[in-house]
Amino acid sequence: MRPTTASPCITTKLVAETRDFYVRYFGARAVFDCGWFVSLEFETGLSLQFMEPQGEQPLCNTAGLTYNFCVDNVDDDHRLMTAAGLVPVMPIEDHPWGDRGFAIQDPNGIMLYIYSNRAPSAEFRQFYAPGAGHDR
Repeated sequence: MRPTTASPCITTKLVAETRDFYVRYFGARAVFDCGWFVSLEFETGLSLQFMEPQGEQPLCNTAGLTYNFCVDNVDDDHRLMTAAGLVPVMPIEDHPWGDRGFAIQDPNGIMLYIYSNRAPSAEFRQFYAPGAGHDR
């Protein structure tokens, strides 16, 4: 099998709130929205889906779930999101494994780690594959 795309679909009772959150703070656009199911797409072609449970389908347990969003300038995004009233659940800081980031939560409790790549410390540099962008 060779998938051409992959994206998570979270079952939630907060479909409208979730759609509005990603549209407002992440610039997503709803490419399909029938009320109980929404497919959100980002400029880069990445997508997320959220749907109300169907039949006996359970709600998604989002405890421990993290989405990672790599951005060009994490400091700018941090400023914009905090100015808009979002409260980080993890402060913005540099990490020795090769990024600078912070985290917020979406309406479902999913942690959203927003980061920009940085050169890793010598301790972590050895763990990157050659050519992975961190082997400097």
